[in-house]
Amino acid sequence: MSRLKDKRVAILTETGFEESELKSPKQALEEAGATVHVISPASSIKGWKDGNWSDEVTIDKKLSDANPDDYHALFVPGGVINPDKLRTHKNAVSFIKAFFEAGKPIGAICHGPQVLIETGALEGRGMTSWPSIKTDLINAGVNWTDSECVCDSGLVTARKPDDLPAFNKKLIEEIREGVHQEQKTM
Repeated sequence: MSRLKDKRVAILTETGFEESELKSPKQALEEAGATVHVISPASSIKGWKDGNWSDEVTIDKKLSDANPDDYHALFVPGGVINPDKLRTHKNAVSFIKAFFEAGKPIGAICHGPQVLIETGALEGRGMTSWPSIKTDLINAGVNWTDSECVCDSGLVTARKPDDLPAFNKKLIEEIREGVHQEQKTM
């Protein structure tokens, strides 16, 4: 399947991502034909699986060397630690904000949407997430719903690993569609 041939997707992450929430979308995107780069402000990153640290994941590009203009879409995996660490990195927030400003598709799952709050781009958007960050998202102006997968003008969110099949399918669809004009009205 090459539905995403010639599409480049950035996965922005830090140490402490939920392993399945990085690996499953990455594999789905690559199988759909996308070129996927794991980008991080850290020099090495490890995932989290079943309450323990998992294997180290190769970083394809340091955040300091990454340009949002080089990518068609962005994905932020969940995990409790990952988005909390990312939101403290000014360059990570700026990187994400550039995707919102360009109207490019953005995906985030579980706790991943937490870092999106820092962009100031969520007011009035429909989203879902892990329940513990529901109030944070509502306070950022989000119309939050407890749904398997929510898509709002190219912004794709899901709650948990069980939602990955629906999330992956919708994220691929949104990347194939490309820039969403509605999203560019920041």
